[in-house]
Amino acid sequence: MSITIRQARPTDANTIYTMIHELAVYEKAPEEVVTTPEEIGETLFGPESKTEALICEIDGEAVGYAVFFTSYSTWLGRNGIYLEDLYVSPKFRGRGAGKTVLKHIAQCAVARQCGRLEWSVLDWNKPSIDFYLSTGALPQSEWVRYRLDGDALLKFAEA
Repeated sequence: MSITIRQARPTDANTIYTMIHELAVYEKAPEEVVTTPEEIGETLFGPESKTEALICEIDGEAVGYAVFFTSYSTWLGRNGIYLEDLYVSPKFRGRGAGKTVLKHIAQCAVARQCGRLEWSVLDWNKPSIDFYLSTGALPQSEWVRYRLDGDALLKFAEA
């Protein structure tokens, strides 16, 4: 078994979209995926994109993906990386693919002299929480994440 990580390409947009939908089903929110493969191609790989994507392959087959972008910590005075998605298809879990992807991103963070690598996980997702804890990551329970989106974002922006 050979696990490889590569930069995603525009031709991967459909594959990434399919896995985004798989992730949404796993997270019990498939109706919240409103994007399309075409939009993924345009926004993730367009000239203005500030986001990076990786494809994880086992023996040449795409089995997972990660999407991340540069963040910034004013307290550290350094960039960081925010991991938006890390996903491995269910039938390929337990083979080290997720750990290989996360380690690759951690190596990017170290090479770029980032001060941190961060992500969010649903509080009920025990398999992922256990995996993240096994890497040495710690939950940031003192911080509460907030979000403005949809109509609330529009209303606030226009107020």
